Amino acid sequence: MMTPSSLPVVLMAVAAVVASSPTAFGFVSPVPASVGVVPDGIRPSLRPRSSSPSKASSTTTITTTTTTTMLNSHKLVLIRHGESTWNDLNIFTGWADASLNERGISEASQGGRLLREGGYVFDVAYTSVLKRAIKTLWIVLEELDLMYIPIVNTWRLNERHYGGLQGLNKQETVDKHGKEQVLVWRRSYDVPPPECDKSSEYYPGNDPRYANVDASDLPLAESLKTTGERFMPVWEDEIGPAIRDGKRVIIAAHGNTLRALVKHLDDISEDEITGLNIPTGVPLVYELDDDLRVIPNPNAIAPLRGMYLGDLEDVRARIAGVANQTK
Repeated sequence: MMTPSSLPVVLMAVAAVVASSPTAFGFVSPVPASVGVVPDGIRPSLRPRSSSPSKASSTTTITTTTTTTMLNSHKLVLIRHGESTWNDLNIFTGWADASLNERGISEASQGGRLLREGGYVFDVAYTSVLKRAIKTLWIVLEELDLMYIPIVNTWRLNERHYGGLQGLNKQETVDKHGKEQVLVWRRSYDVPPPECDKSSEYYPGNDPRYANVDASDLPLAESLKTTGERFMPVWEDEIGPAIRDGKRVIIAAHGNTLRALVKHLDDISEDEITGLNIPTGVPLVYELDDDLRVIPNPNAIAPLRGMYLGDLEDVRARIAGVANQTK
């Protein structure tokens, strides 16, 4: 018979057994911190197990694994503006402020409908200070009934500046300088076209919308390489951090700024990016982890790892149409 004086000794013995084998008395210990965050809906049981011998020997161990794909993925949507009036005229556009044409308006509406049908919602939108991209964004947000969300306009999302080619007819430029030279100016990675003169109407320093931009930052002409260098600070300093903070972001921009971004996201080589074409008005959806690395989509059109919305055969045809504009 246990006497009061022996009770402390017994309790100490019980405590030692529990410490060495938590299941000895029918309790399951919580999932240790080393396992990671336990997903919602999975919680460790703290109820006593049955003392039935048939169940005592069948211990089930639940292992939980968190992955960035499952718990911490972020959506980013890119859309190139619809066709502009200068596409109809076959003129080099760049930073010139051409309006959308009727087809471009229709492309933007179709892109918005695809996003609405896919259930996409956004917290903030980014676009350039050029009206063809701005209006494309407005049309998309109207389709989504999201015209109230914040819109950030930044000159860093402008199209590549085509320098002395802006405002010139493309075919006339080919006739004057030769097809090969024009293709080098248009499609090489690091060769800019001739610079525009500071007296030109196309020099950004003569445009009031750039009055608050340091003159040293305003281009006289740009290659795809320098377009990316101009754009990437807003990605690194604003857009990327917003995505990491959980913001759902849409970017409506231009062919070359979007090419610069996907080169970064998809780790595309300099040689390959020169042949990449992004169709107008088609939403391009990326899924990113917390480090803003792309989670590849099985339906992506290489070398991209994001997914275009809509019929992929139609998307491929529209990509080919953009490519033909350079011929």
